[in-house]
Amino acid sequence: MRNRDATGQAPFPSIQEKRQHLRFDKVFPVRVESILFGELDCVARNVSAGGIFVEMSEPLPLGAHVRVSFLSTDNSAEIVALGEVKNHYFMNYAKEGSTLSVSGMAVRFYAFENESQQILADCLDRFRVLN
Repeated sequence: MRNRDATGQAPFPSIQEKRQHLRFDKVFPVRVESILFGELDCVARNVSAGGIFVEMSEPLPLGAHVRVSFLSTDNSAEIVALGEVKNHYFMNYAKEGSTLSVSGMAVRFYAFENESQQILADCLDRFRVLN
């Protein structure tokens, strides 16, 4: 009965982590711009050097190309990244006895404007030191 749980069932296959970058949970405002869908003020839930999770009630379609802009952690510079919507998420959770939900989209960055890539890397390094 090797590789079986207490009920004799085979365990779920291990889930392989596909993330290439360390992701930091931090809630902050972002602006998402799309030629097809216009400008949207949203909230980001986490960010990494490779992408961002943006909370929104109606995520943009998979494959949509977007421009995401937000301020650095010290509000001294704007970070502007170009990305593609890769995943949609809808999550339910409980908080203080209530059931809540959040929906959004994962955006993978493929390019940065100006010095944004270095500014983001510096911000993420500061997060790493603080955590």
